[in-house]
Amino acid sequence: MEKNNQPLISVVVPVYGCKTCLAELCDRVKQTIQSIPARYEILLVNDASPDHAWEVITNLHTQDPQVKGIDLTRNFGQHHAITAGLDFTAGDWVVVMDCDLQDRPEEIISLYYKALEGYDVVFAQRMVRQDRSMKKLSSKLFYRIYDYFSGQKSDATIANYSIVSRKVVESYRELREQNRYFPLFIKWIGYKQTKLPVQHDARKEGKSSYHFRKLVVLATDAIVSQSNKPLRLSITVGFLMATLSFIYALYLFTRYFFLAEPVQGWTSVMVSLFFIGGLIFFQFGIIGLYLGKIFNETKNRPIYLIRDVTDANAEKKGDRQ
Repeated sequence: MEKNNQPLISVVVPVYGCKTCLAELCDRVKQTIQSIPARYEILLVNDASPDHAWEVITNLHTQDPQVKGIDLTRNFGQHHAITAGLDFTAGDWVVVMDCDLQDRPEEIISLYYKALEGYDVVFAQRMVRQDRSMKKLSSKLFYRIYDYFSGQKSDATIANYSIVSRKVVESYRELREQNRYFPLFIKWIGYKQTKLPVQHDARKEGKSSYHFRKLVVLATDAIVSQSNKPLRLSITVGFLMATLSFIYALYLFTRYFFLAEPVQGWTSVMVSLFFIGGLIFFQFGIIGLYLGKIFNETKNRPIYLIRDVTDANAEKKGDRQ
């Protein structure tokens, strides 16, 4: 097959804190895709990496023009960086993977040929995760919480590593919410999807930025943006509290008028007030979360801002922000 007739595979990599991995990552991706055979482009999205990764990215572009860089103005977050990369892709197929080499570039071959069986989305399934126990535990907790509130069934072995068709990318680009989580968006889009077990490697550099607190924030954002179950749950709790209060009032009424027993005084009243007050503030907090997200969306700010790109023609492709 002539090179111009070969499919183009774009590889989107959000970059944060792993600059020493980038050269090896690009070399392995190139060797893997060329063995398919197919054409390639690698989009390295610098999400304000603290280790000055942009200098490495520009050097890699100088050595190979098919390695392209996008430099965001600040740290917008991994899933915003993925969106920036997807906005600039031109490939018939697009691979999304992390920069720390835990996602093995060699697995792109398996994902690609699985997609050719008739799938628009193929997720890499990490059957044996090479992560610390706390990272695995916090990840499972994240999915448990999300599944409960969203009413969905998630798979903790699946993350960003995947290959998607061009039409999936175009559909994804239509979703411009501020709260973003790549795997959930892809699942929501639909099309024919499957997963494929892959080997998961140990991290080559640094440590995961997804500590427990950040996962809690991510779970909260994902739940609020994808589900209204917390609002419905607060209604249920309020109804139960009103019912229990009414039953308790009948109980006190019966004791006072029929059994001639005095009603308990100040202590029980204050405890009840504090309990109900706390519950009301909790429910106001849930409503406030949703109002805050609505406020952020109505501002209609761009999902990301770009400081620089290595490819002069890349700006023509990124028509959405």
